[in-house]
Amino acid sequence: MKRKSLLLTLIGFMTLVLVACGGSSSSSGEADETSVVGDDIEGATELTYWTFAGQHVDLFEDAAIAWNEEFPDRPLKLVAETYPFDQMHNNLLLALQSGSGAPDIADIEISRFPNFLQGVPQLLPMNDHVEPIIDKFIEARFDIYAKEGQYYGMPTHVGASVMYYNQEIMDEAGVDIESIQTWDDYVEAGKQVVEKTGKVMTTVHTDDYLPMFQMVSQRGSDWFDENGNLTLDAPENIEVLQFLHDLIYVHEIAELTPGGEPHAEEFYAYMNEGNVASFAMPIWYMGRFLENMPDLKGKMVINPLPAWEEGGFRSAGMGGTGTVVTNQTDHEDLAKDFLAYAKLSEEANEKLWTVLGFDPPRWDVWDNDVFKEDNSFYQYFGDNIFDVLLEVRDEINSVNITPHTPSVANEFSTNIFNDVLRQQTQTAEEALKRAQETIEANMQE
Repeated sequence: MKRKSLLLTLIGFMTLVLVACGGSSSSSGEADETSVVGDDIEGATELTYWTFAGQHVDLFEDAAIAWNEEFPDRPLKLVAETYPFDQMHNNLLLALQSGSGAPDIADIEISRFPNFLQGVPQLLPMNDHVEPIIDKFIEARFDIYAKEGQYYGMPTHVGASVMYYNQEIMDEAGVDIESIQTWDDYVEAGKQVVEKTGKVMTTVHTDDYLPMFQMVSQRGSDWFDENGNLTLDAPENIEVLQFLHDLIYVHEIAELTPGGEPHAEEFYAYMNEGNVASFAMPIWYMGRFLENMPDLKGKMVINPLPAWEEGGFRSAGMGGTGTVVTNQTDHEDLAKDFLAYAKLSEEANEKLWTVLGFDPPRWDVWDNDVFKEDNSFYQYFGDNIFDVLLEVRDEINSVNITPHTPSVANEFSTNIFNDVLRQQTQTAEEALKRAQETIEANMQE
């Protein structure tokens, strides 16, 4: 496919994990909101920041205030603009391609990041800030925003996948959550839940492939290999999709998700009523519970994912946003230093938790005192959140995101899940092999 047509195709797709950071797909050309920090400081250097997630502005405003207090000899004026998701990414890409109009700093969501790495990236590498401290981070979260050894995007969270259990339902069923170590254990526990409570163990999503993707990553597999070759019909992927099918139709411990995906209002209501014993999502999903499922407060607990086999991976890193410095900045040193200050420092990673409620990619802060302080997340889920994260920190694979990843997302939401899970007109193997052929043909055009 020619470069121009590929970009148009990618721009046309909805993001595959947009919901992870709360974006919007509105096409309005106006900023939803503009905020300024440091406007009253004489001689402050202006840095512009674009984002699609208003919540992220809180982090950067906090960092700008702290920066100006700590470095009064290098004051900055931060102008943060929040745009609708599609509009921001499209405008940023066009600005970088045309050579003018880009901000100093910008957020780029993980599914759009490959667009910005094509050819020679119009972004500034952050290696001088990253390399001295990368051993203190979950390195996989840098790899997804890198090209040829250059680190361009600074991560916002780990996105560690966990299992959310309804302790009340599990207790009623007489199931010890700690006894669930493998997916086979999970199936057996689910049968007991159904028998004793009449509730389902989980639901299977049909409009969002992230929940399946985390299980694929656990298997050490992916949609693409490290060279960008499509591996959609890999045996491991077929087995995961078949497993999801069997949870519903063979083991009879699951049902299709109301609303199709874990961010649907129908699903929130169904969960909130206490109809589901468990389901797997990244740690950033905690906020969805607080906002949309208030009746489950004090009932939900967090544990590692079951492994596919004893000793296997019990987590995966899903979703994300990489913050970049564009090559159009007139203040390279200040922009890079400020971005490192806002995303890479120990204090910044503490703020990712205290300001945003995200699991910070810098794992060496996870047992700092600030993570032990009481807050709304601990009040809802209990006090073991970071104990679980520390358990699984070395069990998170990198994922390979390519310019063709949106095509995979589209195949899952329009064909694969419908044929295998809803209609049952194809087996998992048939559906994934057909999708492999379809996407490969498109990749060669």
